[in-house]
Amino acid sequence: MRLIRLPGLPEIQRGDDLSEQITNAARKARLRFENGDVLVVAQKIVSKAEGAVVRLANIEPSTQAEAIAERQKKDPRLVEVILKESRRLVRTDPVLIAETLHGYVCANAGVDHSNAPGADAVTLLPRDPDHSAKTLAAALRKRTGKRIAVIISDTSAVPGASD
Repeated sequence: MRLIRLPGLPEIQRGDDLSEQITNAARKARLRFENGDVLVVAQKIVSKAEGAVVRLANIEPSTQAEAIAERQKKDPRLVEVILKESRRLVRTDPVLIAETLHGYVCANAGVDHSNAPGADAVTLLPRDPDHSAKTLAAALRKRTGKRIAVIISDTSAVPGASD
């Protein structure tokens, strides 16, 4: 097995065609996909392409979010987004651990500031990561003629996969 980093992907925006961006970056890096390859894609770029980004300026925190935020020393709007992305809170101290709407248990219900488009923006996990992975795999097959499995990965979970 070889692990190869794909360089040259641009900053992903809402509506970007990930299969196009990935195949363009592979072509520029002189990498060719083969049948049976497994492509691991960061959840963040899928979320950005699908528009799973929330502007905190548009969020009105609940009383529960404000209480948790005060204890956590976090932005109450961020806590509100985490609550909305959670089935339940598993733990609130010292870190927010939640069961996501997908059923994963992770920090902040997968809500993340890092690499988000703007200081007041956060990204969410893709709504249906398995569907996202299958759709990307199908689009890559159409573009390359190769059967490529896609795994959408996060640092704390594996949100979706295609076969």
